[in-house]
Amino acid sequence: MRSLDVARETTEKYHPGLGKAIAEVPFTDREQPGSPLLELFRTYGGPALLVPAVYGGQGAGPLDAVRVMRAIASWSPSLGAAVTMHHFTAATLFALAETADRLTPAQLDLLGRIAPEGLLAASGWAEGRTNQNILTPSVTAKPTEGGYLINGGKKPCSLAHSMDVLTASVSLPIDGEPTLAMLLMPAKQPGITVHPFWSTPVLAGAESDEVRLTDVFVPEELVVRTTPDDPHRLDDLQIAGFVWFEMLISSVYLGAASALVERVLAAGRGSITDRAALGVDVESAVGLIEGVARALEAGDAGEDTVAAVLVARFAVQDIITRVAASAQELLGGMAFISAPEVAYLASAVRPLAFHPPSRSSTAESLVEYFAGGPLQLS
Repeated sequence: MRSLDVARETTEKYHPGLGKAIAEVPFTDREQPGSPLLELFRTYGGPALLVPAVYGGQGAGPLDAVRVMRAIASWSPSLGAAVTMHHFTAATLFALAETADRLTPAQLDLLGRIAPEGLLAASGWAEGRTNQNILTPSVTAKPTEGGYLINGGKKPCSLAHSMDVLTASVSLPIDGEPTLAMLLMPAKQPGITVHPFWSTPVLAGAESDEVRLTDVFVPEELVVRTTPDDPHRLDDLQIAGFVWFEMLISSVYLGAASALVERVLAAGRGSITDRAALGVDVESAVGLIEGVARALEAGDAGEDTVAAVLVARFAVQDIITRVAASAQELLGGMAFISAPEVAYLASAVRPLAFHPPSRSSTAESLVEYFAGGPLQLS
């Protein structure tokens, strides 16, 4: 499949040998709890993809990033879902690092270790709750000497067992007004515990268990705040983070659907028009996601790009559901019986519908935007 070949070639460019190493692991082992793929991802430089070169990373742009994520998910949807959380978090954090004069030495030190040490960053934001903004605070902070005590949690939290850094957003008062702040926490910090949560076999390798925070001490120097001279600093970051998340997670589930279509094309199943229809569907989804990536690469993270990523996400959600059903039917009952990965991949496209935001929570905002008004997402 031409565009999937391009995605895999892009992955080979940044992570030489990763695809071959994944292929040597049986498919069912890739998708199980305790899958070896996250360690392979570290070994082949995965955490460094979106880290700027000045911090020892590979400095990939949005277009290459969505292609890498699609390729990875075509080999392992669990790995794709897991590392989306890392890449989305890294993209957000290193957007902050562009204004390094406003980060503390402790913050810069932690960011500077991600690529050289292969650290994985997990997010304690709200992406597991469909009707919420992904950056909605999910923890509370109580002031204490030298910093804050953090309480709360996240379920599900991908990379729960393999994370080295946990990030979370929190509302902190400034001059009596609640403002967004970001917390950086080493995952081995006392008070951070992981508990069983994910019970479905689909995407079980993504380590999406519950993370609880009980009086976790975060020093002031690891709290990223707005500043009086830059009050919209984290608001702008929220917008960019939202676009990155929707773009990357849509690429992951498109990767799973692409793996099914690749099987149909390779086996020559169905009529020529059946196969052409599948290809048209997949390539239209690719075009939507890559269009957003190109806009972001050009520096456009404004209202139009937010609207574009929402359109892409909901369109891709519909397309891959249709594609998976058609591909399964064309592959036939014997493939369903003899190749369990066919049924698995078809199931693995569905969770895109469960990531925020939901259709219902964005419908009014999108309709107002389509009619010429502003895009106002809560």
